Amino acid sequence: MHVILLGPPGSGKSTQAKLLADRLGGCTIATGDLLGDAVQRSTDLGRQAAQYMAQGSMVPDKIILGLVGERLAAPEVAEGVVLDGFPRTVRQAENVNRMLAARGKVGRSVVLIDVAEEELVRRLLTKAAAEGRSDEDPETIRQRLVAYRNSNADVVGYYREMGVLKIVSGKGTVDDVAEAIKQAIGR
Repeated sequence: MHVILLGPPGSGKSTQAKLLADRLGGCTIATGDLLGDAVQRSTDLGRQAAQYMAQGSMVPDKIILGLVGERLAAPEVAEGVVLDGFPRTVRQAENVNRMLAARGKVGRSVVLIDVAEEELVRRLLTKAAAEGRSDEDPETIRQRLVAYRNSNADVVGYYREMGVLKIVSGKGTVDDVAEAIKQAIGR
């Protein structure tokens, strides 16, 4: 099974992606990890991405989709994959759909982890404090959340129109949310 996990920063996507991949016997794909790995290994796509990253620019879809495509072709993805916070645009979503279809992969679920803004702010402040980061304050976090909602509204709408979007509450313990996701995808 292939699952796309969406949700704002602080919703627990990465935690839930790992738990879900472990339970389903697949792996996770997080584009930040893919970028870091490709840059570190100095692959062709990694060198291209590094040029954009060094300038503080967004890495173009062509490179991101190339990295995702390479990962989707890996043998360990045959059992299933959990896409962690990706795709972020409708164009990316359409490309991911084509990539999965080209590999004969079916059984996709899209889950949006929904968490109230005040809870997200609390979680992100707690995380920043634990990491010793002083660059996070409530206003900065709220701005990031607005940016997330503005940039991801179209993707959420896209999957809603396709009839594959499931919304689960991100409130509660890690196990509570994992159970809600399990119920939403039927596994």
